[in-house]
Amino acid sequence: MSEQARDPEKILLRLEWTVIRRLDGLLHGDYRSLFRGFGVDLADLREYQFHDDVRHIDWNVTARLQTPYVRVYNEDRDVAAWFMLDLSPSVSFGSERVQKRSLAIEFVTVLARLLSRHGNPVGALFYGDRVDTVIPARGGRRHVLHILGRMLSRPERRCSVATNLKDLLQTGHQVIPRRSLLFVVSDFISTPGWEEPLALLARRHEIVAVRLYDPLEMELPDLGVLIFQDAETGERAWVDTHDRGFRNRFAAAAVRRETELRSAFGDAGVDALELSTTDDLVDAILRFADLRKRRRKLSAGGSLPGHLGDSHDVPMA
Repeated sequence: MSEQARDPEKILLRLEWTVIRRLDGLLHGDYRSLFRGFGVDLADLREYQFHDDVRHIDWNVTARLQTPYVRVYNEDRDVAAWFMLDLSPSVSFGSERVQKRSLAIEFVTVLARLLSRHGNPVGALFYGDRVDTVIPARGGRRHVLHILGRMLSRPERRCSVATNLKDLLQTGHQVIPRRSLLFVVSDFISTPGWEEPLALLARRHEIVAVRLYDPLEMELPDLGVLIFQDAETGERAWVDTHDRGFRNRFAAAAVRRETELRSAFGDAGVDALELSTTDDLVDAILRFADLRKRRRKLSAGGSLPGHLGDSHDVPMA
């Protein structure tokens, strides 16, 4: 990568012009669907009206005045956000010009800038073969540049031990005490055992699992005999992609993994955003905005039509 390509200021400027500026136009400045606080302040009392939520009735005032009164709240818009970023060797894969790693870095940078621009502090945890970096949550463009610089300066690890996302999630539980919005950005290629820590983390925080993937991980084309190398362990194997049976077994295994992932996210009560190396970043964030709108509707007593991950087609055989 060239020095210019590693310059945090140049990268952030490019993303502000090519992504954030487009989002400003498409969202018309309405970022309430993306970011909402967790706290509420009592603003006023007024008489009960038809369709008011009965849970907001102030029974003390109602008994005193002999007329139903409800509490009116102002939402606290301030929300701390944390990016729990998996930068293990498997995230360095990309079948075309974009790696999952570079896609993750751009996604984190854009969301961090959007959040900080609206006064929300952002922090980060980085995982390679362990959690080796914790950046406390702060606000401002300079802080986003600091996070971006730390991501860019990390060397890519090769042939490491197998990824264990349990370590990342447990560390998040230890170092993020205040209820926050957490983005777990990973391809979720990991040893088993991360599902329970994810569910435990979701009891305290609101979590979006940003699942990175490459289309080649879902379905193999017929490319003849190839050497496959496990990015996590370095192990190599010859495979014949001309073998239709092998390609079918590969696709079936990918389908099973998709089903298990979505089941794990659903069991943990975690929303998921599928992010492909072929995705347009603006489209992906608009899907995230749609997820937030639907989540807000659900919390207000409506119904959520379905898991956002299911609304974005992942190629399967």
